[in-house]
Amino acid sequence: MITIEVAYALPTEQKIVALQVVEGSTAFEAVARSRIAELFPQIDINSDPMGIFGKAIKDPKTQVLNSGDRVEIYRPLIIDPKDARAARAAKAKKKKEQGGDAD
Repeated sequence: MITIEVAYALPTEQKIVALQVVEGSTAFEAVARSRIAELFPQIDINSDPMGIFGKAIKDPKTQVLNSGDRVEIYRPLIIDPKDARAARAAKAKKKKEQGGDAD
C-alpha cells in the first residue's frame, strides 16, 4: 500500500483527501476511491482534467501513482489566463492615464 492525496479546490473551499491505495493504482482509480466527487457533485471523474502536483497528466486511467503523490482535479477555466492578464494590464494603463495608482 502507498499513501497518496486527492485534492480539489473551489475559490471558497478546498478538500484534500488522504488515502492508501494498492501499489500500481492509477490516478483515476485513486480519485474514484477517494469519493471526493460525492463532496463536490460538479466533478466528473471521467472527463475533468487531472494532474499530479500541478503537472497535467494526459490519461489519468493509465498514470500510475507513486507514494506521496497528490492527484489534483482541475476546474474548467472561467477566462483564459492570457485574456485575464491583458485585461488587468489594460485596467492598470487606463488608471495610470487618469492619474491614479496602478494596482
